[in-house]
Amino acid sequence: MKKKFEKVYQFKIALQDVKPPVWRRVQIPENSTFWDLHVAIQCAMGWSESHLHEFEVRHPVTGAPVRFGIPDEDGDGDVVPDWKGRISDLFPKTGSKAVYVYDFGDCWQHVVKLEKVLDREAGAKYPRCVDGENACPPEDCGGPWGYVEFLEAIRNPKHEEHEDMLEWIGGKFDPEHFDAKAVKFIDPDKHRRNVFG
Repeated sequence: MKKKFEKVYQFKIALQDVKPPVWRRVQIPENSTFWDLHVAIQCAMGWSESHLHEFEVRHPVTGAPVRFGIPDEDGDGDVVPDWKGRISDLFPKTGSKAVYVYDFGDCWQHVVKLEKVLDREAGAKYPRCVDGENACPPEDCGGPWGYVEFLEAIRNPKHEEHEDMLEWIGGKFDPEHFDAKAVKFIDPDKHRRNVFG
């Protein structure tokens, strides 16, 4: 069960190297972990969490990079489990940033910037998405460069891959569509239990 909180961290999450620009503004409780932030980013962006992820943030005292993600028993021992790091410890002030990478194959890089620390609104449910622009690219489209090719194909009926791409995406894709009110968040603790048992 989550502890009570008084403050809310407002982050802007901006996907790098894509046009039109894709970004989200998300508010989450001050006592959230990097796992909670990860799940909020997945929901707000529209990713399906079918790939690994990792945060890299600078330690506020030493300046050394700290990496949060899903530790791999056989892999890199420098990755701290998401659920062991609190955002309040590593985002010490407004303007603090982290890089969030999703899908190491497609390499979707997001800049996560702390914009404000706000008082909790009475009756509000957190996390919540309060703003954003443009649709998230489709999963497994090949990263930023593959997304450019995908958009070229779906926009041009004469493109040799036009029909294949429309079929692959399910018939229609509007890169400029986003509705912050339509974002649904899942419980990060339940999700963690489902993923890791």
